[in-house]
Amino acid sequence: MADPSSYRPRPGEIPDSPGVYRFRDEHRRVIYVGKAKSLRQRLANYFQDLANLHPRTRTMVTTAASVEWTVVSTEVEALQLEYSWIKEYDPRFNVKYRDDKSYPYLAVTMNEQFPRVQVMRGHKKKGVRYFGPYGHAWAIRDTVDLLLRVFPVRTCSAGVFKNAGRTGRPCLLGYIGKCSAPCVGRITPEEHGELAEEFCDFMAGRTGTYLRRLEKQMMEAAEEMEYERAARLRDDIEALKKAMEKNAVVLADATDADLIAVAEDELEAAVQIFHVRGGRVRGQRGWVTDKVEEVTTGALVEHALQQLYGEESGDAVPKEVLVPALPEPAVPVQEWLTGRRGANVSLRIPQRGDKKALMETVERNAQQALALHKTKRASDLTTRSRALEEIAEALDLDSAPLRIECYDISHLQGDDVVASMVVFEDGLQRKGEYRRFQIKGFAGQDDVRSMHEVISRRFRRYLAEKERTGEWADGEEVAADGEGVLADGDPLAGSLKDDDGRPRKFAYPPQLVVVDGGRPQVAAARRALDELGIDDIAVCGLAKRLEEVWLPAEDDPVVLPRTSEGLYLLQRVRDEAHRFAITYQRTKRAKRLRSGPLDDVPGLGESRKQALIKHFGSVKKLRSATIEQIQQVPGIGRKTAETIAAALARAAPAAPAVNTATGEIIDDEEPDTTGGSSGEPVSAGLPDERRGQER
Repeated sequence: MADPSSYRPRPGEIPDSPGVYRFRDEHRRVIYVGKAKSLRQRLANYFQDLANLHPRTRTMVTTAASVEWTVVSTEVEALQLEYSWIKEYDPRFNVKYRDDKSYPYLAVTMNEQFPRVQVMRGHKKKGVRYFGPYGHAWAIRDTVDLLLRVFPVRTCSAGVFKNAGRTGRPCLLGYIGKCSAPCVGRITPEEHGELAEEFCDFMAGRTGTYLRRLEKQMMEAAEEMEYERAARLRDDIEALKKAMEKNAVVLADATDADLIAVAEDELEAAVQIFHVRGGRVRGQRGWVTDKVEEVTTGALVEHALQQLYGEESGDAVPKEVLVPALPEPAVPVQEWLTGRRGANVSLRIPQRGDKKALMETVERNAQQALALHKTKRASDLTTRSRALEEIAEALDLDSAPLRIECYDISHLQGDDVVASMVVFEDGLQRKGEYRRFQIKGFAGQDDVRSMHEVISRRFRRYLAEKERTGEWADGEEVAADGEGVLADGDPLAGSLKDDDGRPRKFAYPPQLVVVDGGRPQVAAARRALDELGIDDIAVCGLAKRLEEVWLPAEDDPVVLPRTSEGLYLLQRVRDEAHRFAITYQRTKRAKRLRSGPLDDVPGLGESRKQALIKHFGSVKKLRSATIEQIQQVPGIGRKTAETIAAALARAAPAAPAVNTATGEIIDDEEPDTTGGSSGEPVSAGLPDERRGQER
């Protein structure tokens, strides 16, 4: 625990200007980001008598080891920089709202030649129009099914679309009138684009125009005695009205607004947002957060606005935002929202009428969400705490291991040997801090030696970071070491470039290291730590056979009860490390099996590889082609063609295929070895005796 006076800036050193400040802990990790109209006045509040500080603020300043700041010219710039730093550093003491689930949106891909209507989740893409979010994907599909009668926009995937164009036959929706079948030329790209625009206009709330138009067309058809056409139009009108009924009118003046409500107690806060477009509720979402800092309702609203609109622009930011309390001050936030929209945005508290009544409904939803969250979490938090206490007691640790790292080795009969590192903090996964390793110190299968290498490399990095006070090695050095990828496929290089406290680092030490294995693996891990002079990190191993917990230098294992929450947590950690390791090992093996001679050509990307194979039909024909013939492929110049010809000449041709029944050599074309996949699992091509021997 640090004394705030040890890092308090000298008098007069802090400027009396707007700015953003950062508190860091002893590992140079950013733990809190804040903004202020006057940096001098705001920071002075943190360095008063600890007894006068709020308990959470007191915990933050005693955890911190330094403070720094950046001066900006306006409060709006401070707001923008604060949001950017919170997203970048993920500070533990800031309020951060997280979706309790990934909400689905109705998306229209207006960036394609033939726009497609589909359900999308995750990050928004440029050129795609989004409507929602919705509580359930089936709600989107029900709405789209009704609207396709009137707006028969394409909904099929790219593969289905191309296949229909190749065969000249549309899919079932094209035959039943729920798709205009642009794949077979029934409608031009321009006409289909207009249809997609009308679909978007209807979803955006401009419904009256289309209903009046259809009613007029229905009356005209009836007057001309085209009764079948009039009946179809009547059914279309009913479909539109039924789709509209799914979103009841809540504001009679066709308002576009977002309503934000907050329910809170001393420890947590729940936020609910209703998205109203054209007077109808078009989407709803909610978040729950721990109140890890002393924060008012207005500040919670400000954080929610940053989360909602920090990466939005244009019409995604509504004309009106209704909140239960205004941020202090409110003017910079309103200016920031106006800048995001590109037009004036009204930020206010509803006082009376329909908007006030709707806000009360949103508040009730927030209160129910907070109550439900507390009901679920009470048991979960108690269970995690008990599990950590049981582990500490069983392993004779001084305190509960709040950060646990687990390591596992994976290979297939000694090939593609890799390792994984997974992280659990407070009993929960921290996927952003997962790492994976390639074993490069030796060849062959040796789990004990592999474990020693991985632990040595990981904690050699920790010591280097500790010695350099948070500065990372160069990215090239890291890549050469083989630790190049984060969980979920994120490149590690981006996070290695920073030198100022991003959380995804090897520099943050665990209290407990768990290895997947028994006494030999545990001894190897302990020996690696001893060689580095690290004696304050506990080590244990979890053997699969009897689920025994092994400790270094102990002849007998620790046997936890089968009903122990501590054993269950260790099993979860071990199984997650095994899953992550074997996923990486299979990825490497699949990549190796799909490799071909074109992979060795420097500067030849996937698109040009596919173009070469499409032009010549196979690698065999490409190998026999002249440099002039290779140059005929679009994008291939003289120098590249020479490089391709030289690489193929060096590569030995694949062995001929043999008919195992007759012994006949099959003189067939070489397969496509440019990296394409047939869609089968990798193990499908392995001999039976090698399947199931992955470790």
